[in-house]
Amino acid sequence: MAGVFTLSDTTVFFSEKPLISHASLTISDGDRLGVVGRNGQGKSTLLRLLAGEVPPDGGEVTSRRGLSVTWLPQTPVFPAGATLTEAAVACMGGPEHGKEGAAYEAQKLLTELGFRDLHAPAETLSGGERMKVALAGALCRPCDVLMLDEPTNHLDMETSQWLEDRLLAWRGTLLVVTHDRYLLERVFTGILEANGGRVTRYNCRYAGYLEERAQREEMREATLRKQQSLYRRELSWIRAGAPARSTKAKGRIQRFEELARAVAPAPREQTLSVRSAASRLGRKILAWENLAAGYDEKPLVRDFTYTLLRDDRLGIVGPNGSGKTTLLRVLAGELPPLAGTLEAGETVKIGYFAQHCPPLDPDCRVIDAVTDVAVRIRLPEGDVSATQMAEHFLFPSAMQYQRVSSLSGGELRRLHLLRVLMTAPNVLILDEPTNDLDLDTLTVLEDYLEDFPGAIIAVSHDRFFLDRITRHLFAIGEGRMEPFIGGCQSWLDALAEKNAEARPAPPEKKEKKQRAPGSDDLRFTFREQRDLETIDDTLAALQARLEEIDAALAAQASDYVAVSALMAEQEETRKRLAEAEERWLYLQEKKERIEQSCGGGRR
Repeated sequence: MAGVFTLSDTTVFFSEKPLISHASLTISDGDRLGVVGRNGQGKSTLLRLLAGEVPPDGGEVTSRRGLSVTWLPQTPVFPAGATLTEAAVACMGGPEHGKEGAAYEAQKLLTELGFRDLHAPAETLSGGERMKVALAGALCRPCDVLMLDEPTNHLDMETSQWLEDRLLAWRGTLLVVTHDRYLLERVFTGILEANGGRVTRYNCRYAGYLEERAQREEMREATLRKQQSLYRRELSWIRAGAPARSTKAKGRIQRFEELARAVAPAPREQTLSVRSAASRLGRKILAWENLAAGYDEKPLVRDFTYTLLRDDRLGIVGPNGSGKTTLLRVLAGELPPLAGTLEAGETVKIGYFAQHCPPLDPDCRVIDAVTDVAVRIRLPEGDVSATQMAEHFLFPSAMQYQRVSSLSGGELRRLHLLRVLMTAPNVLILDEPTNDLDLDTLTVLEDYLEDFPGAIIAVSHDRFFLDRITRHLFAIGEGRMEPFIGGCQSWLDALAEKNAEARPAPPEKKEKKQRAPGSDDLRFTFREQRDLETIDDTLAALQARLEEIDAALAAQASDYVAVSALMAEQEETRKRLAEAEERWLYLQEKKERIEQSCGGGRR
């Protein structure tokens, strides 16, 4: 294939730090590349370099003559006073003279994305709505190269699905920075990893990239172990007293010095080690009845009743503006409910990780921002200092004395997460926790949440995150909280069917939107596959617990207090058993559909 971009020994500095160091890379016509890497490692800089917004400090970047490029940054900028249509047109790529004719195509996409007044001012839009408008402009007409930087940030789940379908149908070269793991696996055939100044290409999908990267790490560690073994032997020889005047000995000493440099403590691959810490949690957690949440007596959510259990994992989904954040603020105690009751147990300690983190003093040091919350925290392994916890969160000792103003967006989010967890909460309320976090941090955060000894309520547009972490899903629909059994993809499919019924489309268009047998809706998600493997054990455990409660009720029939508590637990256990049985039935039916569509040959 013809080359679209070529990087030749290219270097880009940020202050004195090389974000991209001596990178050599060729991107060909038709490449579909997902760009990944930790926060601050140069992902956005790489796209800006290719778009011509950042000049290289060394080497060169060349592109094919006459190349048309559409480049959408992480935070789109609209002209002052622009309407929705004008804002979308401003995000179009290609020559300026063709933009008036393409405005009609942008309006079609804006309507498809749910906008009605296309002449409304763009300055009043939320973050998710601004990205929708920008995507409508970027995707409304073809170009040779489409580059998007974190396009799913702040998008609701339905729009993320819409974007995935659009990118699957895109014809041309595609480069997208994203942490959406379903998007990475389904849309892209190659991965670019930015790490430590290097840009490494993996010619495989996301799952293959993870496997190949693990193999490379193992090979690198094996090579280092061999070098360290040889270094120890040479060190023994040196200490025994080398005959320095011998030419042969001088060569050996020189080789020893080279080995010493090779095995010197290199900056180790930093890993985020988050350990579960929570205050003691009593029997009563959170309970709300006929709860209404909203502003100015206008409820966005109403008549919501639920009793939160000790180890509940609650996921909440819905379109932008449906009231998800408002509901979380009510549950966290930041806003009063418009109606209904909300009761919390005496031992409940809520940790609220907000979507928009409160500002910190820009002159404050990182370690001071942590110690302002707590100097020490008690973990299962014992007390850990704020400095040690900061190191666990990828803030090494040298970085802890940097000012907060020097941190990137992802590093600030990580710092706020650390501050929340330093309070040792036993109920976590998370509002879009995956925004601006890199993939490595996300993976370890999910590991932490799986072992968290308390309840979790999470709003997220990240389908992978919700499938992995949550057990119960509530979808906001027309102000009501509708319980939904099944993974996020199943909810999206049900929502698509409902929308199709509400807005009848011509048969040929409807057929195009339907997924073919064996496509992604006939695959188990991460969460569904894990549930399939554990559902039988879950059912058995719940049945056994019910039998234990029945025996306890018979034995303590005269103890009114004990009987009341046991009956309450019996009711909750029966409810969970009914949900688990319904989940088992759903998984078995889906398993049969998968086997029928694939002839039993693959999952």
